[in-house]
Amino acid sequence: MRRREFITLLGGAAAAWPLTARAQQGAPVRRIGIFEASAEMDHAVQARWGALRQALEKLGWIDGRNVRLDFRISADESDRIGAIADELIGRAPDVLAVSSGAATRALLERTRSIPIVFTNVGDPVAAGILKNIARPEGNATGITAQYLSIASKWLELLKDAAPRTSRVGLVFSPGLVADSYFAVFEEAAKALAVKVSRFPIEMPSSWNER
Repeated sequence: MRRREFITLLGGAAAAWPLTARAQQGAPVRRIGIFEASAEMDHAVQARWGALRQALEKLGWIDGRNVRLDFRISADESDRIGAIADELIGRAPDVLAVSSGAATRALLERTRSIPIVFTNVGDPVAAGILKNIARPEGNATGITAQYLSIASKWLELLKDAAPRTSRVGLVFSPGLVADSYFAVFEEAAKALAVKVSRFPIEMPSSWNER
């Protein structure tokens, strides 16, 4: 999960709640359901949850005072995911935050009215979460680092900026995620009469630790 983007999305959702409601004494406590996809609680999970609390506090939302954060954690086990989805929705949250495709789908099967902010779902269209990534419909939106059709957009934008382009170098870090883009990228290259050369690079281990 990319922590900064996750916090930005949740902070934006909180900021969108009516300011007048925040100022009124006796206003109902807002509730955020957070569904973390992980096999177990570890330092990284704790750090993300702590960072979320801090970001919300800066916006005036204090856990236990005017907002309640319901944290739940589970690996991608279907039975457990369904039980947690039922539990979170049963608490009638104002917004749900979720960090896996399986958990997002479980929540969508149970509610079409509570806003859902997702991360780490792969390609949300291929995963059946969205129909259109440019204009998310329904109650789900979020961020994703993997959306295959965007590979064709890269070439289209390049050709628009430099119409005479005939050769393109594709620099990438080898791995399953990068490899999944090749077919789409090369299909677009044929349509645009562009020759593609691949240049794999190995990322330093320090980069992966960021």
